Amino acid sequence: MLNKLRLLTPGPTPLPERVRLVLAQDMIHHRKAAFKDAMHEVQGKLRQLFGTDQPVLPLAASGTGAMTAAAHGLFAPGEKVLVAEAGKFGQRWAEITTTRGLETVRLEFPWGQAVEPSAVAAALDADPAIKGVFIQLSETSTGVLHPVEEVARITRDRDVLLVVDGISAVGLSPCPMDAWGLDCLLTGSQKGLMLPPGLALLALSERGWRKAEQTASNCFYFNLPKERANVLKGQTLFTSPINLLLGLNASLDILLEKGLEAVYAKQWALTMLSRTGLAALGLELFAPSHFAWGITSVRLPEGVDGVEVLRIAQEEHGVCMAGGQDHLKGRIVRLGHMGWVDWSDVLAGLYALEQSLHRCGGYSGARDYLEQAMAAYRLALAGTAGQPLPDGRIRS
Repeated sequence: MLNKLRLLTPGPTPLPERVRLVLAQDMIHHRKAAFKDAMHEVQGKLRQLFGTDQPVLPLAASGTGAMTAAAHGLFAPGEKVLVAEAGKFGQRWAEITTTRGLETVRLEFPWGQAVEPSAVAAALDADPAIKGVFIQLSETSTGVLHPVEEVARITRDRDVLLVVDGISAVGLSPCPMDAWGLDCLLTGSQKGLMLPPGLALLALSERGWRKAEQTASNCFYFNLPKERANVLKGQTLFTSPINLLLGLNASLDILLEKGLEAVYAKQWALTMLSRTGLAALGLELFAPSHFAWGITSVRLPEGVDGVEVLRIAQEEHGVCMAGGQDHLKGRIVRLGHMGWVDWSDVLAGLYALEQSLHRCGGYSGARDYLEQAMAAYRLALAGTAGQPLPDGRIRS
């Protein structure tokens, strides 16, 4: 009988005990002093996490709600925007912007490939009417980390807003909003922030706020200027997700106690552990370069049923991982190593995957994959020269 289930998906993620204890506390009222004090405290920590001097808006919604709020709050119907599309959630950007009535230009790349900044620049040069670029920082469906910092160098010197989905990146890999020049950065609660689903967070740059103030939204619920006015008073515009916000205060303490650099160092080491172990199993990494720090995706051998692999891993080994979406269903496995996860959890995931592959006829016979994985983990924590960086360069 299994004693525990290890949740190694790209969200939801495991909850720290400190967070669970806060979530279990008695309810308080969202218009009274205790909640307002907590909101002001959370706001200061969120600005550190996002790397911005601007307010960070909490929204009672999933991450898709924040994506919707960004499209509705920053652009009016008929305006032209560019969507960098290289996965399921790039497609979602296009669906949201189209629903808003925006003229959407799709810049498409194969799933598993990073967006090319030069292609973004060329698209903007070819059409000066484009007023916004929508992109993922981490494309959750593939495990790719898009070069958003480089894209921001292109947009920040133009009359073009850069809107970034950081749902599977914030709290996992660096994305300092002001330093990079992002105009909108958003995330959800159930990934790097170690909370249950249901809370979204969104921040705008100064020029993002200027655009929001000039844009008439047709969405009653997502009104960014009104949300900002309430946040500055320690409130939310509508009924607050009280327990989630109090839990957020606790999770931010965990992230900030040792500093974000320590968080990123841990995530980088877990990424090296995961990628090295999966490659040692003879599996092809789906994102060979520009890879996310919270999820690793691998192709399965031909003839192996990915759905069955995941079923065996969960039911017989207590590890819940994710498969592919759309045309990748049954063809890739996505191993999450984000949030309240450590090296032992990832090793358990590697073992479960190896055993499941063996049952399904896709195991290569490698025996030292765990040792190789841990060696890479230790080297990454030490910051050893010669280790690869996410963009494929080698650490000097």
